[in-house]
Amino acid sequence: MTTAAPVYECVACGACCAAPDISTLNKPLGVPCKNLGPDHLCTIYEDRPAVCRNYKPDWICAEVAPLPTLDARVARFLEIYGLGYT
Repeated sequence: MTTAAPVYECVACGACCAAPDISTLNKPLGVPCKNLGPDHLCTIYEDRPAVCRNYKPDWICAEVAPLPTLDARVARFLEIYGLGYT
């Protein structure tokens, strides 16, 4: 018997739009995307590139989302992946 993988919902923490580099948008590592609004929602959501469209929330989202600030979420996201961002 197989167990279904957990399904995570986006809670608009902004980490996925700030921590990773997104070459399609010329967005460097650890820098919030220029299209990330102050509410941590994408301002070009309907026209976002495929790399963003295909991203699915995962356990990392569940771990970083409760942190109090976007900076703290980004730092933890990068730490999980072993990326030396300071």
